[in-house]
Amino acid sequence: MSGMMYGYARVSTRGQKEDRQVAALREFGVAPEHITVEKQSGKNFDRPLYQRLVQAFQPGDILVVKSIDRLGRNYDEILEQWARITKTRRAAIVVLDMPLLDTREGRDLTGTLVADIVLQLLSYVAQTEREFIHQRQAEGIAAALERGVRFGPERIPMPEGFEELAEDWRNGHVTATEAGRQLGISRKTFTRRAVEWRAGQYKKSP
Repeated sequence: MSGMMYGYARVSTRGQKEDRQVAALREFGVAPEHITVEKQSGKNFDRPLYQRLVQAFQPGDILVVKSIDRLGRNYDEILEQWARITKTRRAAIVVLDMPLLDTREGRDLTGTLVADIVLQLLSYVAQTEREFIHQRQAEGIAAALERGVRFGPERIPMPEGFEELAEDWRNGHVTATEAGRQLGISRKTFTRRAVEWRAGQYKKSP
């Protein structure tokens, strides 16, 4: 006797839409009330809704996901969760975008072997893609910093006379505390901006 069929959809941020995943799950036959939607990163499985869903599985239940990366993006943990669901909880998994990844009954030994190989390959690809995205983000930030792009809140413009006082401070003619007092800013702010000015990173506000 087959068990209940559940769907799991995941997006990484609240700005992303899960509509296509939910539509695919419903088209496959998952009842709307049995679809769990979680908006959280796939870097690991520390996701409360996912954990609650898996913990509730009974032998014979079926978990349906649109693609393997919706389940997660960490190679080792995907394999671990796959075994947890299919062996520990004794539920089945169906990955809609990859028909070979279907652990429901009726599969022969060759089919099971192929599914295991495909799972390992796709799990590896999912993690590699996540790492590649992070690498591109890091490279983009580094390139932007080299071009002088500043991240974070826009800095307030320095008062008139800042460059002259920064020059005096550099030559030891005035202290940072006195320069900050004359400009109406804190010593800490003056020192930071003066250091940038000395390094050629300070840009005079229009």
